[in-house]
Amino acid sequence: MNIFVIVMLFVFAVSINAHPLDKTDYIPDNTSVTFSPKESPTVLIDQAHYNLHTMDGGYQAFAKILQSDGYSVKKNTAKFSKTSLASTDILVIVNALHKDNATDWDLPNFSAFEREEIEAIYYWVQNGGSLFLISDHMPFPKASADLAAIFGFQLNNGYAKDPTNQKSIFAHALGGLMDHPIRQGMNKAEIITSIRTFTGQAFLPPPNAKPLLVFGRNATSYMPSESWMFEPGDDTPQLSVNGWSQGATLEFDKGRVIVLGEAAMFTASKREKTELNAGFIAPGAEQNEQFLLNIMHWLSNKI
Repeated sequence: MNIFVIVMLFVFAVSINAHPLDKTDYIPDNTSVTFSPKESPTVLIDQAHYNLHTMDGGYQAFAKILQSDGYSVKKNTAKFSKTSLASTDILVIVNALHKDNATDWDLPNFSAFEREEIEAIYYWVQNGGSLFLISDHMPFPKASADLAAIFGFQLNNGYAKDPTNQKSIFAHALGGLMDHPIRQGMNKAEIITSIRTFTGQAFLPPPNAKPLLVFGRNATSYMPSESWMFEPGDDTPQLSVNGWSQGATLEFDKGRVIVLGEAAMFTASKREKTELNAGFIAPGAEQNEQFLLNIMHWLSNKI
């Protein structure tokens, strides 16, 4: 085993053990409340599908930011159905997994959702619901592939890497962060110039979607059979993902959908005395919090 694989396995071990247990006392920068208690949209964060990130775990900072803006944030602990989604304005699904992949990320990977759940979400969005689907690198794309596909998104069950962009900065000036209402926000103070992600996957959005985060010409997706077991130049299946998305939005009948191919960007994972900080507190991610708020405002039909 060479040094690259050893390093990647170490990073993976830190990530899988730390993200769900993120206990940092993150205080949102946001001081402007968009919604009053009477008009507060209800946000449901899924934790019924072996999710790596939950409101109780790695997405505590995520929930705090939404609450700071006036959203009513709740946990989902049941299968998705017409009844469970009836009073929900925005559904957030982050890194869902099939039970067989909850502790084993190697192939084969399976769908996290039953067909009846996917159909319930489909009709809920069609009638005005807003879906925020976040699906990171392998095995998460396969877990959410069937749900994403019903809206026309093709997820890639791999690891997207660009050797010329080691910190995964998506900057508007460099063409990675696209012109979009989410980038513009509701006023000049909310304009996003760049955000940072942390590996993740690449995907193909449907033709009627609007790309938000787009990979450059040197980006490649590695698709190993064992999680994190890949390196440039080995025999791992790989393909160019030049022009593919790591974020895209879709207006679907009366509802809205955003798909992101990376989850750690919305954590606050602190590693004392290391360079492994992720999410809102990492260098280069200074605008990630505002980016999240802008996404939520788009899903809330504010922009």
